Amino acid sequence: MELELLEERAISGRKRSPVLFLHGAWHGAWCWAEYFLPYFSERGFHSYALSLRGHGESEGREHLRWARITEYVSDVEKAVSQMPEAPVLVGHSMGGLVVQKYLEKNAAPAAVLLASVPVRGALGATLKIAFRHPLQFLKANLCLRMYHIVGKPRLTREAFFSEEITETKLEEYFALIQDESYLAFLDMVAFTLPNPEKVQTNMLVLGAENDRIFSSQEVEATAKAYNAKSHIFTNMAHDMMLEPGWKQVADEIIAWFDQLGL
Repeated sequence: MELELLEERAISGRKRSPVLFLHGAWHGAWCWAEYFLPYFSERGFHSYALSLRGHGESEGREHLRWARITEYVSDVEKAVSQMPEAPVLVGHSMGGLVVQKYLEKNAAPAAVLLASVPVRGALGATLKIAFRHPLQFLKANLCLRMYHIVGKPRLTREAFFSEEITETKLEEYFALIQDESYLAFLDMVAFTLPNPEKVQTNMLVLGAENDRIFSSQEVEATAKAYNAKSHIFTNMAHDMMLEPGWKQVADEIIAWFDQLGL
């Protein structure tokens, strides 16, 4: 299976660890391309962004409904195997769960979770969505199509962005939002949850104060489970890599890499 892997070569500077960015549900590698990939490459990091199977320009869209989290982990393993050295992993939302499951069996120099699926799973987020939008939630489950949850600009704004996002940007991002695997959704809720006891990798856990999917309390609980440093960014919503304050998030990650000598 051919997987889309965006790449930004490190601009001159001291050699640093490569970084692999993993997107969340309904997204693709495109969500890292606007800000994070060029910003990290300018600071000496050879940077990659992977579209998991069925996402972005990767193959597998016709079978996306049935993709499992374990298959997304296999996609990461395939991408990493093609790199000259093991990358630092940065996972957003569902991508954060993929990172956690990957690290149960694979090593990495370090890992960062952004607004990630918590160690206890996405049941809390699912109940919030069902309460706020019962009709869309019913449609998603009847049709086995998770797109109904975010399938209108106002729903995409509510789920991922703060009110500061411009209409132009919202329209641009909404055009790229896609369906998500129904089985992966079930995995996030209950069937494929993380096991922190199997993970030895040093981790940074970051969250957003105005995230309407995963709460600050869930972010802190995830950090505690991994004995990891955490930070909650104020005035920021779920899509931390696309929000107006994205640079604060990137700088926090890079400062942590500096502390680790990466």
